[in-house]
Amino acid sequence: MSDLTYPVYPVFAFIGFVIVLIPLPWHLQAWNSGTCLFMIWTALGCLNLFINTIVWHNNMIDWSPVWCDISSRIVIAVSVGIPASSLCINRRLYNIATCQTVSMTKALKRRAVMIDLAIALGLPLLQLPLQFIVQGHRYDILEDIGCYPTTYNTVPAYPLIFLWPNVMNVVSGTYSILTIRAFMKRRAQFNQFLSSNAALTANRYFRLMALATIELVCNTPISSYGLYLNVTQSPIQPWISWANTHFDFFTIEQVPAIFWRANHNSVVAIELSRWSQIFCAFLFFGFFGFAAEARKHYRLAFWAVATRCGVQRPADGKLPIALPWSKTKSSTPSAAALQAVSLPRTPAKRRPDSLSPSLADTSTDFDDTDAGLEKGKSSYLLPTPSSGSSPPEYVHDIELGAYATTRSESLSSSTRSRPFVADAFFPAHPSPPARPSAPSPRSPRPETWPSLHSPAS
Repeated sequence: MSDLTYPVYPVFAFIGFVIVLIPLPWHLQAWNSGTCLFMIWTALGCLNLFINTIVWHNNMIDWSPVWCDISSRIVIAVSVGIPASSLCINRRLYNIATCQTVSMTKALKRRAVMIDLAIALGLPLLQLPLQFIVQGHRYDILEDIGCYPTTYNTVPAYPLIFLWPNVMNVVSGTYSILTIRAFMKRRAQFNQFLSSNAALTANRYFRLMALATIELVCNTPISSYGLYLNVTQSPIQPWISWANTHFDFFTIEQVPAIFWRANHNSVVAIELSRWSQIFCAFLFFGFFGFAAEARKHYRLAFWAVATRCGVQRPADGKLPIALPWSKTKSSTPSAAALQAVSLPRTPAKRRPDSLSPSLADTSTDFDDTDAGLEKGKSSYLLPTPSSGSSPPEYVHDIELGAYATTRSESLSSSTRSRPFVADAFFPAHPSPPARPSAPSPRSPRPETWPSLHSPAS
């Protein structure tokens, strides 16, 4: 019987192993021990399932007995480690919501970490020797699944092994309900606590609460269903003796896929238990892989690699990528954003200095305009507006030769000043009065002018 979940399952298992460990460094810095243990147990479970699915695809050969001993112990520890980590998260959220301590000293942080380690690391490791008490034989190998632990269905197996995930979920659910109740009562003290704790923000607090709640809602039915199958599908045997339980202990049962897939209840229990770990990995990354602190560390990691490749980091530290969804403050370019335009150099014709009477009395100093002119390139600087009706100030670098019929001037000194011909830049400006005498011939204007300004209102 072919495995319909291959190769989808091993691909998702490996992706889950990678992405759930991405937020680990900054959670370690924040002393979030429960969250870190949740990531470690989830990543360990995904890696174990990934290896087993690859090695035992379409076969049930005992390739590595040592690995199967380790792998079966990992399955037992992870089944308790993930609910225990969720319990630590809910317990910490409850302590914050009740505002038991406003300021966290190093001693209190160390004490909180030790309690979390005892719950989320000590209890899963304690399951290993306890499971050996009721371990009927060494392990099983399920085709397409891999190594799987075996537990003799006897009365002591329930308090020692089978009940622990459900106990963790019940205690964690109790903490979750008390946390919501305390938060609704003490909002002001809650905000005061968050303001004094730099490692925990309100956004991260609610994400942790959502993570623990969803994990609780999803994993409690799975563990309860497994407990139900153990009680109903096979008779519970009485405990006789150690020798009776461990008789023929080194037996290794190899189960073809056609056998274990023939039982619908076994298929549901096995598939739910192994897919739930991948779900936990993607759920955690969905809550913490796109947060503000995550994006900050992604940026730091990017520049750490880019600088080694010779890419120069800008002063603001932002990625040199214009994203399509990035917002701009204004659609009109500012003066600082306009770039210098270098055009081909051509000889210029001299324009007469005669001006219209309406513009001859202007009091604005245009020294900056002519001071920027050079031999091959001119920088036109419009005057700073003196009133609300004056045009805005822009800076444009334009080659004189490109507009030889419009503007030309040979400058012998950067200090010479003369009026500015405004009608060349503002076609909509009212026409000046008629000139008193026939002016000297002047070159015609160009047909078009770059629309860099709007007419003065």
